[in-house]
Amino acid sequence: ISMPGMPDARFSQSVIYLCSHNEHGAMGLIVNQIMETVKFSDLLAAMCIEANHVEGGRRVHFGGPVETERGFLLHSADYDCDETMQIKGSVSLTATVDILRLVASGAGPKNSLLALGYAGWGPGQLDAEIQGNGWMFGTAETDILFGENNSDKWVLAASRAGIDVTVLSSEGGNA
Repeated sequence: ISMPGMPDARFSQSVIYLCSHNEHGAMGLIVNQIMETVKFSDLLAAMCIEANHVEGGRRVHFGGPVETERGFLLHSADYDCDETMQIKGSVSLTATVDILRLVASGAGPKNSLLALGYAGWGPGQLDAEIQGNGWMFGTAETDILFGENNSDKWVLAASRAGIDVTVLSSEGGNA
Protein backbone atom coordinates (compact mmCIF):
# COMPACT_ATOMS: atom_id res chain seq x y z
CA ILE A 1 0.00 0.00 0.00
CA SER A 2 1.63 3.26 -1.05
CA MET A 3 2.20 5.80 1.67
CA PRO A 4 0.90 9.38 1.38
CA GLY A 5 3.45 11.49 -0.42
CA MET A 6 4.62 8.66 -2.71
CA PRO A 7 7.12 10.50 -4.94
CA ASP A 8 6.36 8.41 -8.05
CA ALA A 9 2.98 9.62 -9.36
CA ARG A 10 2.36 6.26 -11.08
CA PHE A 11 2.04 4.70 -7.64
CA SER A 12 0.22 7.48 -5.80
CA GLN A 13 -2.54 5.97 -3.64
CA SER A 14 -1.94 2.56 -5.16
CA VAL A 15 -2.58 -0.89 -3.77
CA ILE A 16 -0.27 -3.53 -5.20
CA TYR A 17 -0.68 -7.25 -4.82
CA LEU A 18 2.86 -8.56 -4.47
CA CYS A 19 3.16 -11.73 -6.56
CA SER A 20 6.86 -12.37 -6.03
CA HIS A 21 9.52 -10.94 -3.73
CA ASN A 22 12.91 -12.60 -3.42
CA GLU A 23 16.65 -11.98 -3.84
CA HIS A 24 16.13 -11.35 -7.59
CA GLY A 25 13.63 -8.51 -7.05
CA ALA A 26 9.89 -8.13 -6.77
CA MET A 27 6.85 -8.15 -9.05
CA GLY A 28 3.28 -7.12 -8.34
CA LEU A 29 0.06 -5.84 -9.89
CA ILE A 30 -1.68 -2.59 -9.04
CA VAL A 31 -5.25 -3.63 -8.18
CA ASN A 32 -6.92 -0.22 -7.87
CA GLN A 33 -6.05 1.69 -11.05
CA ILE A 34 -8.31 1.38 -14.10
CA MET A 35 -7.20 1.97 -17.68
CA GLU A 36 -10.02 4.28 -18.79
CA THR A 37 -9.08 4.09 -22.48
CA VAL A 38 -8.96 0.28 -22.71
CA LYS A 39 -12.17 -1.76 -22.67
CA PHE A 40 -12.09 -5.44 -21.81
CA SER A 41 -14.42 -6.32 -24.69
CA ASP A 42 -12.26 -4.36 -27.17
CA LEU A 43 -9.16 -6.15 -25.93
CA LEU A 44 -10.87 -9.52 -26.45
CA ALA A 45 -12.04 -8.47 -29.92
CA ALA A 46 -8.50 -7.45 -30.87
CA MET A 47 -7.41 -10.97 -29.90
CA CYS A 48 -10.29 -12.53 -31.91
CA ILE A 49 -11.92 -13.87 -28.74
CA GLU A 50 -15.71 -13.86 -28.63
CA ALA A 51 -17.00 -12.06 -25.56
CA ASN A 52 -20.49 -13.57 -25.29
CA HIS A 53 -20.42 -13.97 -21.52
CA VAL A 54 -18.42 -10.90 -20.49
CA GLU A 55 -20.33 -8.39 -18.42
CA GLY A 56 -20.19 -4.86 -19.85
CA GLY A 57 -18.75 -3.33 -16.71
CA ARG A 58 -15.63 -5.48 -16.64
CA ARG A 59 -12.58 -3.20 -16.55
CA VAL A 60 -8.92 -3.49 -17.48
CA HIS A 61 -6.49 -2.45 -14.75
CA PHE A 62 -3.19 -0.65 -15.07
CA GLY A 63 -1.00 -3.29 -13.46
CA GLY A 64 2.11 -1.13 -13.48
CA PRO A 65 4.55 0.67 -15.75
CA VAL A 66 6.60 -2.37 -16.83
CA GLU A 67 5.66 -4.23 -20.04
CA THR A 68 2.32 -2.43 -20.37
CA GLU A 69 1.44 -4.42 -23.49
CA ARG A 70 1.54 -7.69 -21.53
CA GLY A 71 -1.60 -8.99 -19.82
CA PHE A 72 -1.90 -10.78 -16.49
CA LEU A 73 -4.99 -12.33 -14.95
CA LEU A 74 -4.89 -12.27 -11.16
CA HIS A 75 -7.52 -14.74 -10.03
CA SER A 76 -8.93 -17.02 -7.40
CA ALA A 77 -7.26 -20.42 -7.13
CA ASP A 78 -10.29 -22.29 -8.48
CA TYR A 79 -8.54 -22.27 -11.88
CA ASP A 80 -5.18 -23.91 -12.50
CA CYS A 81 -3.10 -24.88 -15.53
CA ASP A 82 0.58 -25.62 -16.17
CA GLU A 83 1.28 -21.89 -16.67
CA THR A 84 -0.54 -20.78 -13.51
CA MET A 85 1.59 -19.33 -10.75
CA GLN A 86 0.17 -20.25 -7.34
CA ILE A 87 0.96 -17.20 -5.25
CA LYS A 88 -0.50 -17.69 -1.81
CA GLY A 89 -3.55 -19.43 -0.47
CA SER A 90 -6.47 -18.59 -2.67
CA VAL A 91 -4.75 -16.29 -5.21
CA SER A 92 -3.08 -17.26 -8.48
CA LEU A 93 -1.70 -15.55 -11.58
CA THR A 94 -2.03 -16.75 -15.16
CA ALA A 95 -0.84 -14.96 -18.29
CA THR A 96 -2.23 -17.05 -21.15
CA VAL A 97 -4.75 -16.46 -23.92
CA ASP A 98 -6.55 -19.65 -22.85
CA ILE A 99 -7.64 -18.16 -19.53
CA LEU A 100 -8.99 -15.09 -21.32
CA ARG A 101 -11.03 -17.40 -23.55
CA LEU A 102 -12.42 -19.09 -20.44
CA VAL A 103 -13.32 -15.75 -18.85
CA ALA A 104 -14.98 -14.63 -22.10
CA SER A 105 -17.01 -17.85 -22.20
CA GLY A 106 -18.15 -17.44 -18.60
CA ALA A 107 -16.21 -20.51 -17.43
CA GLY A 108 -13.19 -18.82 -15.88
CA PRO A 109 -12.24 -18.47 -12.22
CA LYS A 110 -14.81 -17.11 -9.76
CA ASN A 111 -12.81 -13.93 -9.09
CA SER A 112 -10.40 -12.32 -11.51
CA LEU A 113 -8.77 -9.06 -12.48
CA LEU A 114 -7.11 -8.40 -15.84
CA ALA A 115 -4.12 -6.07 -15.69
CA LEU A 116 -1.88 -4.73 -18.42
CA GLY A 117 1.68 -4.24 -17.26
CA TYR A 118 3.15 -4.84 -13.85
CA ALA A 119 5.12 -3.14 -11.10
CA GLY A 120 8.68 -4.40 -10.88
CA TRP A 121 11.66 -3.77 -8.63
CA GLY A 122 15.29 -4.85 -8.94
CA PRO A 123 17.13 -6.73 -6.18
CA GLY A 124 16.79 -4.84 -2.88
CA GLN A 125 14.91 -1.92 -4.48
CA LEU A 126 11.52 -2.59 -2.89
CA ASP A 127 13.15 -3.28 0.48
CA ALA A 128 14.86 0.12 0.31
CA GLU A 129 11.57 1.82 -0.61
CA ILE A 130 9.83 0.13 2.33
CA GLN A 131 12.59 1.23 4.70
CA GLY A 132 12.26 4.75 3.27
CA ASN A 133 8.54 4.73 4.23
CA GLY A 134 7.31 4.54 0.65
CA TRP A 135 5.16 1.47 1.27
CA MET A 136 3.26 -0.30 4.03
CA PHE A 137 1.96 -3.86 4.09
CA GLY A 138 -1.64 -4.97 4.33
CA THR A 139 -3.60 -8.18 4.05
CA ALA A 140 -4.74 -9.45 0.66
CA GLU A 141 -8.50 -9.73 1.00
CA THR A 142 -10.90 -10.73 -1.76
CA ASP A 143 -12.85 -7.45 -1.75
CA ILE A 144 -9.65 -5.43 -1.96
CA LEU A 145 -8.17 -7.55 -4.74
CA PHE A 146 -11.25 -8.20 -6.84
CA GLY A 147 -13.83 -5.66 -5.65
CA GLU A 148 -15.38 -3.17 -8.05
CA ASN A 149 -14.93 -0.03 -5.93
CA ASN A 150 -11.39 0.81 -7.01
CA SER A 151 -11.44 4.40 -5.75
CA ASP A 152 -11.86 3.19 -2.14
CA LYS A 153 -9.35 0.32 -2.17
CA TRP A 154 -6.39 2.42 -0.98
CA VAL A 155 -8.16 3.74 2.12
CA LEU A 156 -9.80 0.35 2.74
CA ALA A 157 -6.53 -1.58 2.47
CA ALA A 158 -4.77 0.85 4.82
CA SER A 159 -7.63 0.79 7.34
CA ARG A 160 -7.63 -3.01 7.39
CA ALA A 161 -3.91 -2.78 8.20
CA GLY A 162 -4.87 -0.55 11.15
CA ILE A 163 -3.77 2.71 9.51
CA ASP A 164 -5.85 5.86 9.00
CA VAL A 165 -4.15 7.44 5.96
CA THR A 166 -5.94 10.73 6.55
CA VAL A 167 -3.80 11.36 9.64
CA LEU A 168 -0.46 10.38 8.10
CA SER A 169 1.94 13.08 7.00
CA SER A 170 3.76 12.90 3.70
CA GLU A 171 6.69 14.74 5.32
CA GLY A 172 9.39 13.09 7.39
CA GLY A 173 11.06 14.75 10.32
CA ASN A 174 12.81 14.37 13.63
CA ALA A 175 11.27 14.37 17.06
